[in-house]
Amino acid sequence: MAGHTHRFVDEYDGFVGFGLSRDVDEKTITYYLQKFSDDEFMELIRGRMTAPDMEALFDMVTSLMKKYITDEEYHRYFLKE
Repeated sequence: MAGHTHRFVDEYDGFVGFGLSRDVDEKTITYYLQKFSDDEFMELIRGRMTAPDMEALFDMVTSLMKKYITDEEYHRYFLKE
């Protein structure tokens, strides 16, 4: 399987905002998460985050994955195995 990709954030030219429609909300979440996970941005913010904030973020992401994806999807799409 291919490595990680973050093309959406560079290619999307639509509205970024939340609450307008399900479609726009989904695109906004993708846009924000890809911006958030940018290597340079992560280097900046992770050193400023408190341990409780890092734990809360980790717990939220893990909880969402457990809720919405199967173990097989976790290994295929998240771990890229």
